[in-house]
Amino acid sequence: MTPKEFSKYLALERQYSAHTVKAYMRDLLNFEAFCADEHKGSSLNEMPYVVIRSWIISCLEEGCSNRTVNRKVSALKAYYKFLLRKGYISSNPLAGHRPLKTDRKIEVPFSQQEMRQLLTSWSDEDTDFESLRDRLVVELFYSTGIRRAELIGIELTDLDIESKTLRVKGKRNKDRIIPIVENVMPRIVSYLQAREQAFPDLNTPYLFLSGSGNKIYETLVYRIINKYLSRVSEKVKKSPHILRHTFATHMLNQGADMNSVKELLGHASLASTQVYTHNSIAELKKVHLRSHPRNKK
Repeated sequence: MTPKEFSKYLALERQYSAHTVKAYMRDLLNFEAFCADEHKGSSLNEMPYVVIRSWIISCLEEGCSNRTVNRKVSALKAYYKFLLRKGYISSNPLAGHRPLKTDRKIEVPFSQQEMRQLLTSWSDEDTDFESLRDRLVVELFYSTGIRRAELIGIELTDLDIESKTLRVKGKRNKDRIIPIVENVMPRIVSYLQAREQAFPDLNTPYLFLSGSGNKIYETLVYRIINKYLSRVSEKVKKSPHILRHTFATHMLNQGADMNSVKELLGHASLASTQVYTHNSIAELKKVHLRSHPRNKK
């Protein structure tokens, strides 16, 4: 069994996203390189836990955080589980492994005031292709909560202008339909017109394009978000994921049902959605302190 077979298994059978497959394979190849240097002549499939532990220590010594190491080990776990399932090995060397302790990572979403300030910062005179694209990228992230990979993969046929809905392909290639808020519809129409004028003869299915007419890519999306959020906030973290986090937090703050937010985000379980509730609870505390008669002096 080769890592290449494992890659096919992740993509075709597990239906992981290309981004996830790439990350898993990078971590697996990193471990393979460590084994080649430290334990020449031994097969990757036969590595005992003591070797994996040495690799974990080396990662920590190189400055990897506990969270990063746990992510790397997750790739190995998936690899050895697959080997065991296929009968290539008789026992999983990571069966008794316990993940390293990590501090709970709390990401601070943008406030409603910051988002209002951002969404009113564009001038009506910004009608060139890239300005209209950037504005729509920001508005779609904030109004739908979609992931970066989902936005990049949107095709023209995924938009239903008449029903005001958007189809996105989530993790493991699961489709979901998301409603588009009324205020975003004019942005979509303006962008589609600018896209047609900028690339009248271009034959590509993808909605979002780079300035050269190619499919938009991860680093460009990140730069767009970082650029415009820097206008209204000094928060260190400015990324598409923080806008997804902001969407969920604002929805919950406004009284949205958690199951509904779960479906909109494309989460497999409520546990994934519940990580956003700490900000909503903080908001509820403010309302409680401000409104309850026992808190009046």
